Amino acid sequence: MATLLETRDAKYKAATDIVAAAKSASRDLTPDEIETVEDLNAELVTLNEQITQARKSKSLIDQFATVNPDEPTPDPTQTKSLGEHFVKSVGGSNLGKLRQAGTVLSAPEWKAVGPMLVGTAFDDDLVQLDRTIVQAYRRPTVSDLLGAGTISGTAVTYYIEGPVTGNFAAVAEGATKPQLQIANPTPVTDRITKIAGWWTMTDEMVEDVPWFIAEVNNRGLYLLSLQEEYQLLNGDGTGANLRGVLQRSGLQTETQAATGDSAADAIFRALTKVQTATGLTADGIIINPADYQALRLAKDSNGQYFGGGFFAGQYGQGGIPLQPPIWGYQTVVSAAVPAKTVVLGALRAATTVYRKGGIRVESTNTHVDDFTANRVTTRIEERIGLAVRIPAAIVKVTLV
Repeated sequence: MATLLETRDAKYKAATDIVAAAKSASRDLTPDEIETVEDLNAELVTLNEQITQARKSKSLIDQFATVNPDEPTPDPTQTKSLGEHFVKSVGGSNLGKLRQAGTVLSAPEWKAVGPMLVGTAFDDDLVQLDRTIVQAYRRPTVSDLLGAGTISGTAVTYYIEGPVTGNFAAVAEGATKPQLQIANPTPVTDRITKIAGWWTMTDEMVEDVPWFIAEVNNRGLYLLSLQEEYQLLNGDGTGANLRGVLQRSGLQTETQAATGDSAADAIFRALTKVQTATGLTADGIIINPADYQALRLAKDSNGQYFGGGFFAGQYGQGGIPLQPPIWGYQTVVSAAVPAKTVVLGALRAATTVYRKGGIRVESTNTHVDDFTANRVTTRIEERIGLAVRIPAAIVKVTLV
């Protein structure tokens, strides 16, 4: 094992040195460097597989040397959720260490999709390649409609784009071409903020590993997603809060008339405003559950639901989607948007949600009097930021 780790660390250092040299010189990797790094990466994958097998062997030897048939053993090959990722990273039986004074178990940051390099604090393996695709809690959320990006710093500066002046035109050979220019781009800096929470469990609860996994996934991750939605829409930018979409200047507005106008009509007019003002096409709608209910229960003059009844589609034709999209646009129903307010627009083009790292889970028995009371405190946190580059591509609709 030691020889494998030393070899792997040397390969990893060689690859990172090449990348760091190119980055410090503000240049791209040369073709030879790319080939070298790819070869080193392939060797790292093989070495990591060998190290994993060696670790599994050692783990099995240790496990069956002091086997406890009453203790559930997590499957080390599966981490389909945040809770399982945490338990696998710390080694399922290590949760028992939380009874010891001064113990803190910390897993690598967790990301919902894609392979990632992660570290661990519980053995001599500094870097491992985790190729597991981990699925997050998947009810549609506000962040699903927004653009996505990653960041390594603590803030991001970007430009709010004004209208484009000039236009393309047909020109004769040798003639002067027309100029296009984005008018008065305004630099804006938004910081990365942390969303976090914690709760306390008894030692007996923690010993039930499947239950602990369910708590992290079903309670922790779900409640985290609700606060994330609120911040992305309503954060006021003060203190540690994000500056949410609804707190940005330059948004377009649309209002439902008091009489002779429907909410559906006002929403469609707002969809049109996005394209006429910016040339972009709207791609998403965010609506409060009460307002969505009013649309969903609307009936025509024959008493038929516009969106289909509770057993079949309109006039008995077709099935019923769980939450039919409004005007065919991807729709997120969320209590994070205030009642009588609908937010829509070219959301992926106009915004970016920046995530620094992944979701982090840590547990300890040293919080306040946890040790003397036989309790364990678990914390979940993430770091995100929001950029809104084209406010005019977003419309705030006010319903009556």
